[in-house]
Amino acid sequence: MTVAPASGAPEGVQEVMFVGNNWDGTADVITSTGGYTKLGRIDIIPDKDQRMREILLNPIKLAYFLGVRETAGQGHDQFVDDLYSTPDGRSVVASRPSFADVVSIDLVTGELKWRFPVSGNRSDHMAISPDGQSVAVSASTSNTVHVLDISTGREVGKFSTGDAPHENVFTQGGRYLWNMAIGNVWTPLDAKELDVTKGNRYITIVDTSNFTVVQKIDMRERLDAFGRHDLSDAVRPVSFSPDEATLYFQVSFFHGFVEYDLDSDRITRIKELPKNPHTSPIRETWVNDSRHHGMSMNPAGTRLCIAGTMDDYVTIVDRSSLHEGPLVPAAKPYWATINGDGRHCVISESAADQVTAIDFATGQKVVSIAVGDHPQRIRVGQVPTGWSTPL
Repeated sequence: MTVAPASGAPEGVQEVMFVGNNWDGTADVITSTGGYTKLGRIDIIPDKDQRMREILLNPIKLAYFLGVRETAGQGHDQFVDDLYSTPDGRSVVASRPSFADVVSIDLVTGELKWRFPVSGNRSDHMAISPDGQSVAVSASTSNTVHVLDISTGREVGKFSTGDAPHENVFTQGGRYLWNMAIGNVWTPLDAKELDVTKGNRYITIVDTSNFTVVQKIDMRERLDAFGRHDLSDAVRPVSFSPDEATLYFQVSFFHGFVEYDLDSDRITRIKELPKNPHTSPIRETWVNDSRHHGMSMNPAGTRLCIAGTMDDYVTIVDRSSLHEGPLVPAAKPYWATINGDGRHCVISESAADQVTAIDFATGQKVVSIAVGDHPQRIRVGQVPTGWSTPL
């Protein structure tokens, strides 16, 4: 199937969206605008037999493999968490939690180009640098972020974080890298009085020229100063304003999000969103301590897209007034991404095995596209012009 390159895409490549199907170990590839045509599916675990042999012969690896399945995986193996393409569109790079690694897969041959085992026993969220040359990955059990050359898989730097590093974001054109540590979200100790068992949760900011820590931000202090002693300080998905002066983020157990001003170093507003009356009030039933998990901002910086994971909806929020638009029903939406032209927010409906586009302007659903088992991360990237695989 041939698709013309997206506007602004380098010659020889076309812009697409990669949808990571966590429990499948596959990634669906769809066009990033228009009708969201499906172009193909990638096997992210072509080396599964080899990896399983290694795991079964190592009692420690096997224990962690089974632990990932029964905790963060909700009874399933986690074969693809995050994924980005190389700038030339020839490869896709993916983190694989159950295999505790990051791999690069050739989009033409389907073969592994390189593999990087992370420290510890589970890989998690990633981020690609603005120049597309490096990728940062959270190693959630070793409290480490590795930064890799995206073409070779060679480690170019690393740094220590709080407990269970999660989201990574490059800022100021790649000068800084932010990591958000969410703590031990997979434990059943979710009662408020047991919060201390969740570990150290803070934001770590490093200078990417040498990966030295330039600042640590403890949101516990900022939340307390705002009078919200009841909220968790585990920072989950985030969105920066276009000028990077304001940070919006979700926290564990909360149906809403927080606004944080970087210049004044304080929380300025907190938005609570509607509760679904059918959502279980038992916190232990919420996925990895999430209530809402997934957010993105339109390119103009005027609207936020919020995934109400356990409340089964997605909504567009006006950034100025913080007024939410229609609550669009969605089945356990787990991530939110801006599409190729910035008009739509695309969410993963992990309980319905589909992704859905929401119009930023109207707040209404545009279209849903069927994908693989338990879609989570969605990332805009590139493939060679005319690329397709059998579906």
